[in-house]
Amino acid sequence: MTTGVNGRRVAVVAGCRTPFAKAGTVFKDVSAVELARHATRELLERTEIDPGIVDQVVFGQVVPSVLVPNVAREVSLLPQFPRTIPAYSLNRACASSGQAVAEAHDQIALGQADVVIAGGVEALSDIPILHSRRFAALLVEASRAKTLGQRLGTLARTRPRDLVPVTPAALALAGEERPRIRPRDLVPVSPAIAEPSTGESMGQSAEKMAKENGISRAAQDEYAVRSHQLAAKGTADGRLTAEIAPFFLPPTYEQVETSDNGIRADTTLEQVAKLRPVFDRRYGTVTAASASPLTDGASAVLVMSAEKATALGYEPLAYVRAYAVAAVDPGEQLLMGPAFAVPKALARAGLAWEELGLVEMHEAFAAQVLSNIQAFESKKFAQEKLGRSEAVGAVNWDTLNVMGGSVAIGHPFGATGGRVITTLANEMKRRDVEFGLISVCAQGGMGFAMILERR
Repeated sequence: MTTGVNGRRVAVVAGCRTPFAKAGTVFKDVSAVELARHATRELLERTEIDPGIVDQVVFGQVVPSVLVPNVAREVSLLPQFPRTIPAYSLNRACASSGQAVAEAHDQIALGQADVVIAGGVEALSDIPILHSRRFAALLVEASRAKTLGQRLGTLARTRPRDLVPVTPAALALAGEERPRIRPRDLVPVSPAIAEPSTGESMGQSAEKMAKENGISRAAQDEYAVRSHQLAAKGTADGRLTAEIAPFFLPPTYEQVETSDNGIRADTTLEQVAKLRPVFDRRYGTVTAASASPLTDGASAVLVMSAEKATALGYEPLAYVRAYAVAAVDPGEQLLMGPAFAVPKALARAGLAWEELGLVEMHEAFAAQVLSNIQAFESKKFAQEKLGRSEAVGAVNWDTLNVMGGSVAIGHPFGATGGRVITTLANEMKRRDVEFGLISVCAQGGMGFAMILERR
């Protein structure tokens, strides 16, 4: 058992989320604020907590709307809450809602709060589309015009090149006197989270890792099928759907979404093997099947001091034992952060890998998961990269991602950490597991790990 500097133990009391849906599908007309509020409102209903005792709200989001830069504050302005609850949003890329829970832990451990709602959201169906600075300046000038004639005169100065969304192709047109605009130039910016420092997308980085680490196409395909099959099983037996707040869809609110729409129960190895590589069409091995899809969704977690939970009559799902964050050079193997964060978290918790009863690894790509597992199990990696004499530990496949993962369930960037924490804590309770681990890889070469305990 671990406690904070003030002797305070921090409990994960409950968690829930919206269904996770592929971007552009059922949540295409739903905003990030609506998704985040829905998950939070359901959390309040399920726990029957008095909203007035919530001290803070912390939410993660990776691609915020320019109209709503602080989604956490919009959550804290739900009618159920008093309007005096402070709230802030953060961005640690794909580990954002995991970091939100870590922030809640720290505030409680330090005695700054007793009850925090931490979560995350992403609405990748509604991403900002960027245009040139010239076009933006024209729009600002037009908005300041005092007459209709002045406004029309300003807008009349718009040229075709001003309407081209900011993409590499569009930027290449910037120096042309008469730009030759082609259909492909009009493709909007994709929320692929390309690395600013390298220009590589996450998928290109996964391809690089697969090649350098010898992760075969067959191994990735097998892992992807495993993720779908286990997620389908977790959905069918109700373990995954128990975490989900059913969502009535606009505009009629007659259709209700109750489960994740990316899971394919009928996925087979034969089907997956026929797919073509996406990021390196000639030599690549990463396909749409072995990559997590762009996803809309939100998650929310109720975090309390152990004393407060006891006083209110709650039985925590688990307690936060330790967490850690690490970073690697983005120009090398971008998604290897967990290989460094996990041993750091284990050391802080005073635990060995073998003591973990369950492990939830975020699946950005099958190649990423398999590369990190390879590192965990490698004595050479431990000696050369971690300064350890022995490998971190051998993965037990019977306790790894037992209900599938992001490859099947989906990956709303800002919400995934809250999902895996909720999934892990619930399954730890079902199995009466003492220690469990989550890990998440993130943009910028970062890795996040958190260890939960139940004793």
